Amino acid sequence: MATNKREHTEAEKELRNEDPLSGEAGAHPVGAGVGAALGGAGTGAVAGAVAGPVGTVVGAIVGGVAGGLAGKAVAEDYDPTVEVEYWRGEYTNRPYYDESRTFDTVEPAYRAGMDAYDPATTATFDERESIARAQWEQRDDAILNWDDARPAAEDAYKRLAKRRAK
Repeated sequence: MATNKREHTEAEKELRNEDPLSGEAGAHPVGAGVGAALGGAGTGAVAGAVAGPVGTVVGAIVGGVAGGLAGKAVAEDYDPTVEVEYWRGEYTNRPYYDESRTFDTVEPAYRAGMDAYDPATTATFDERESIARAQWEQRDDAILNWDDARPAAEDAYKRLAKRRAK
């Protein structure tokens, strides 16, 4: 039986940041790990302590799973793979588009804006621009200067903030 599901190359899988179990785009193992380590396991262990040593271990495991899921949810506030693809299609429509620059030249600026975004705050891009700029200046693949990269970073940041405000 034929299927429409296309197999992704290893390079595509890396770009998609695929979940190793489900194959879905946008896996966030760091967010899940932080949630498990910092939130769930400790809380579960304390709650399970009431039942004694075995309860502590079971509580830590259950709490770790719950914390991991919570951490994954925070990390998935946006999917960088989806965002990059959005900007790949939108770049030529932006006022800062320059036909002498390929999307690949500007993509790191979009990523700097995404990296500066923090879903836990309501800060504007102007308030977090220094973070985006620092991200930009630390990149090895940054070709543009910050003044040329800034509009794309701001666009990416504002898109994430607007989506969160809904």
